[in-house]
Amino acid sequence: MERKLSILLAEDDENLGLLLHTYLSSKGYTVKLARNGKLAIEHFNNNQVDFCILDVMMPEMDGFATAKEIRELNKNVPILFLTARSLPEDKLAGFAVGADDYLTKPFSMEELLARIEAISRRAIKSSDITGDQFMVGNFLFEPQTRMLHLPSGAVKLTTKENQLLSLLAKNQNEIIDRQATLRAIWGDDNYFNGRSMDVYIAKLRKLLKEDPSIEIMNVHGKGFQLIVK
Repeated sequence: MERKLSILLAEDDENLGLLLHTYLSSKGYTVKLARNGKLAIEHFNNNQVDFCILDVMMPEMDGFATAKEIRELNKNVPILFLTARSLPEDKLAGFAVGADDYLTKPFSMEELLARIEAISRRAIKSSDITGDQFMVGNFLFEPQTRMLHLPSGAVKLTTKENQLLSLLAKNQNEIIDRQATLRAIWGDDNYFNGRSMDVYIAKLRKLLKEDPSIEIMNVHGKGFQLIVK
């Protein structure tokens, strides 16, 4: 019999936590409910965890801090954030610490289940690439070491190039908001930081042009979009 995923659920809302625990358990998953981030980390350290569902706003340790610690322990375990906020900068901050997806409250149980299954399928599909690595077109990208492997040779990215490419790659074919990206990476969306980001985008375009199927597009009035054809 196929083993169902072991899910770590970190949710401080008692009613929602019990509801999610009951629902996911009824679907055959093994679920551990933690009331805050510190308890979640403690469980992760001492048990096998295949999938993490983290509420963003929690006492003791919020979801972002919890995800950051989990990523230091395991680069590949899928992480899904639950949040009552839908601001672009919050989502980008989540992706920056290693989130695989976001689900905004309120949500349906069916949508939660669909997200878990979709993320798990993607994780299985990419399991032949070990460590914190993934493909961008025909290029292998390693965010943890800031290495981008091109046909002409490996390139060590700068910190800003690495952060930008990570956000673009994790949201391939989707628009990332310009101001939210500036706030997430530069800390401020002022004019000078905006000009600096444009320079880094130009550098990434120059690196990625070796693969004609990849394009970083400016989306007027919105932001950027990494298109992989």
